[in-house]
Amino acid sequence: MNNLFDNVFPEASSIPEKFDVSYVEQREYLINGELRHWPGVLNKVQSPVYVKDNDSYKQKVIGATPLLTSIEALQALDAAVEAYNLGHGLWPTLSVADRIAHIEKFLSLMREQRDEVVKLLMWEIGKTLKDSEKEFDRTCDYIVDTIKALKELDRNSAKLVEEQGFMAQIRRVPLGVALCMGPFNYPLNETFSTLIPALIMGNTVVFKPAKYGVLLIRPLLKAFQESFPPGVVNIIYGKGRDTVGALMETGKVDVFAFIGTNKGANDLKRLHPKPHRLKSILGLDAKNPAIVLPDADLASTITECVAGSLSFNGQRCTALKILFVHKSIVDDFINRFTAEVAKLKPGMPWENGIQLTPLPEPGKTDYLRGLMEDAKRHGAKVMNEQGGEILNSFFYPAVLYPVNEKMKIYHEEQFGPIIPVVPFEKDEEAIRYVVNSNFGQQVSIFGSDSKKIASYIDMFTNQVGRINVNTQCQRGPDTFPFNGRKDSAEGTLSVADALRVFSIRTLVATKATDGNKQIISTIIRNRESVFLSTDYIM
Repeated sequence: MNNLFDNVFPEASSIPEKFDVSYVEQREYLINGELRHWPGVLNKVQSPVYVKDNDSYKQKVIGATPLLTSIEALQALDAAVEAYNLGHGLWPTLSVADRIAHIEKFLSLMREQRDEVVKLLMWEIGKTLKDSEKEFDRTCDYIVDTIKALKELDRNSAKLVEEQGFMAQIRRVPLGVALCMGPFNYPLNETFSTLIPALIMGNTVVFKPAKYGVLLIRPLLKAFQESFPPGVVNIIYGKGRDTVGALMETGKVDVFAFIGTNKGANDLKRLHPKPHRLKSILGLDAKNPAIVLPDADLASTITECVAGSLSFNGQRCTALKILFVHKSIVDDFINRFTAEVAKLKPGMPWENGIQLTPLPEPGKTDYLRGLMEDAKRHGAKVMNEQGGEILNSFFYPAVLYPVNEKMKIYHEEQFGPIIPVVPFEKDEEAIRYVVNSNFGQQVSIFGSDSKKIASYIDMFTNQVGRINVNTQCQRGPDTFPFNGRKDSAEGTLSVADALRVFSIRTLVATKATDGNKQIISTIIRNRESVFLSTDYIM
């Protein structure tokens, strides 16, 4: 192994004390307001970090979590069902102001655990210190913005409307019991982007943390317990086939919030006996292309494409997964692109200036090697020095060119640091890829000709959820809609949209006679109803 990898993994003595982590044997899980103790089998939590001992490496085991069974999962569901109580439970009938107060208490307690959660993000999924801090802080900001958006929604709903001889008040109410499952790459932020709006709108929740990035929820268990009434939030652990399948088969899950693969979502949805009653909010696969036109500003385009394809090692649904570059500039593009990739510094998440880190998924490096070898068999070459070299859980980025439709990497979402580059000459070649793709999350267009860019925009508006012009694909700002078409998503998430997808509009209406107006006025004036009210939150 060459010098690039000599110091990628640390010796135990070189790990800074403030970032070192102790083994955590977690046996707690939360059901019906109780932190219960699991006496059974545990699941070992392995870090992507290996520790160097002379010439050998040992993978760091940082803890263990409960391997619950369907019994505990169903207990959690029963607690959520009881807390919802067909919409008559304490939580769904609380005022908006009271639910907000519970969320604000949780946020306050959550912020106290910042250092611990950030440390576990680094150790569990290999996310850099800077990005781990950003994920935590962005999640807190998301909660604040969600509270603000709900207050605005509530103010807008406080009025009575009159139309065609009727008067009514229209408000949003919860859907029922929600099952929330997040992804390993953003185990805090993307999980909470469904969990928090589900809760704040009055739903009760069963929450199962991601497969990787699971220990970092442990510091927040007490905060959940202390901030919400019993049964409102229930947190379970274990293998999905032993827990989640049993929950879906009951038919008692009203809302399914899942961020993962479309295959996983389809398999779970099929288990529900009443699919027409199941509301699904899904963030799934993506194969977002960049299309680099002949007149693109290569300096800024390459900056955006490097960040878009390799931020967090390309392990983002919004990452650029394939680059279509016009033949007239492709040679120059690759030379400059690979030069920028060579500047990225590999190492441990807590080190300053690190941009490339180990991969958390077991077997991922073998999968990426397989994609690379398949591409080579069909004519591609690795264009950057040391591209695709592997040491334990570390895979150095590989720039593949020329990529064609015979290769797996052309079609499959690699979710890792391989950058396939496809040369194209006619616009139809790039357009056809987007139109025929099974995925439809986002696309990025890089160029200077406004008419050309406009023609691409019009071709893609009915294909993807977001078209980015001279910028990488991304989720933020969180106030923008985040969705997708085809196999990439179901439902829309953003601060405001999430409040809508986890609720339904209900109205109280009556003919606008004097007698009915008097009844409505009395109910409102005497505060006889929680729902029918003109009170609003400042």
